[in-house]
Amino acid sequence: MKNINIIILSLFLWVGAALANVPSIVPLDWLKSHLGDKNLVIVDVRDRDIYLKGHIKGAVNIPANAQLFRGKKLMMPKLSHLQKIFSDAGIDQNSEVVSYDGGLFYFSARLHWLLEVLGHKNVGILAVSYGNWKKGEIAVDLTEPKVKKANFIPQVDSAKIATKLDVLVSLGKVTLIDGRRASDYEGKTSSVHRFGHIPTAINFPSTLTYTKSVLGSKMKDWSKLKDVFKNIKKNKKVILYCDDSAEAAMDGLILDKLGYHTVVYEGSWLEWGDDDALPIVNPAKKKK
Repeated sequence: MKNINIIILSLFLWVGAALANVPSIVPLDWLKSHLGDKNLVIVDVRDRDIYLKGHIKGAVNIPANAQLFRGKKLMMPKLSHLQKIFSDAGIDQNSEVVSYDGGLFYFSARLHWLLEVLGHKNVGILAVSYGNWKKGEIAVDLTEPKVKKANFIPQVDSAKIATKLDVLVSLGKVTLIDGRRASDYEGKTSSVHRFGHIPTAINFPSTLTYTKSVLGSKMKDWSKLKDVFKNIKKNKKVILYCDDSAEAAMDGLILDKLGYHTVVYEGSWLEWGDDDALPIVNPAKKKK
């Protein structure tokens, strides 16, 4: 009986270790303590030429610019494409995924959002930019790891995605957050031919969620992040957009953790701002 109990306990501990929950925002200490996890997949989403100049040892490269957007509107890539790149990276339903980038964080958040849309919830973004740690604290490498390909099976969660029709019929009924720069929101600059923002939207640039230093960028702690979004009511669904939905994903993963019900408008401003049939508000034009 004693031996059976030991076996059961061992199995319980093994399963617990194999299925470690990845925080939405991953502290550096968490990553250090889990580097030995056999199911851990670290993903560097920086451009390939930068990745090859140095990356976290064992990290695979999925360049966000080249792999995680599609077409001029920078939409979500085809399902078959995403299934292939995630499988090639060794990601399956048992993987603990941690992504990092060069310090803007929204490229990491893009990977986070895409994986969640495809049903993989055990994913987080590193709380610091690449290299923002003490020398020798994290092992780095110049060579690519040998990756054992996995079988990534997507289970699409369409509730995480909003279309422009969803946004249009929801105006005034939901909280709409614009994650772009203030100059974009105010109509002073724009990535498309129209300027301004979607009606009723409030501006929360993703830059509000992290700080910069000479060493690099670092996500704010949860108490400060909670303070950033303290005036947003939790009794309404929150739809987020930016230019290409990456910054929206950044705000979204934080708000989800804080208890909000969020949805990312995939087309974002590149779609909405380029469609003359859709309403906009241009504060800069009103001031003239």
